[in-house]
Amino acid sequence: LNHNSRETIDCIKTTFMKKIKLFIALLFVGFLTNAQEKGTKGHTITVEIENILSQKGSVITGLHSVETFMKGKGLQNSVIKVDGTKVTVIFKNVPAGEYAIIAMHDENDNKQMDMQNGMPLESYGMSGGTSFGPPNFGDAKFKVSDKDLEIKIRF
Repeated sequence: LNHNSRETIDCIKTTFMKKIKLFIALLFVGFLTNAQEKGTKGHTITVEIENILSQKGSVITGLHSVETFMKGKGLQNSVIKVDGTKVTVIFKNVPAGEYAIIAMHDENDNKQMDMQNGMPLESYGMSGGTSFGPPNFGDAKFKVSDKDLEIKIRF
């Protein structure tokens, strides 16, 4: 390669690198803008779960719609290691609508409710208080409309 060819290649490389850096910067700014927009949509639900009797395992909590209630994972989910008699869970960016929260103390961290003869062996609770019999959405539901909420669940 002659001297002019090398200068041309160096110029192309420099221009290309500047364009790549600009693209990455714009992509990053777009990501931050999108994240900020998402952060302003919906409401925050703060859930305080009390009466944790054992310091073993984790508390698994799910925010559910009528479609997801008692059918597996919720719309938002949380797993928090137990280190006291209560935990606080925060669900963010929750749009207006009807929801229910289910929480269980997974003492052995096997990610499921342990049962014996059809009865739960681990503590659980839901929004709306305790129910006799299997939990149902009607007993646990609450409405998110125009403000943030605080909910207490007692095991």
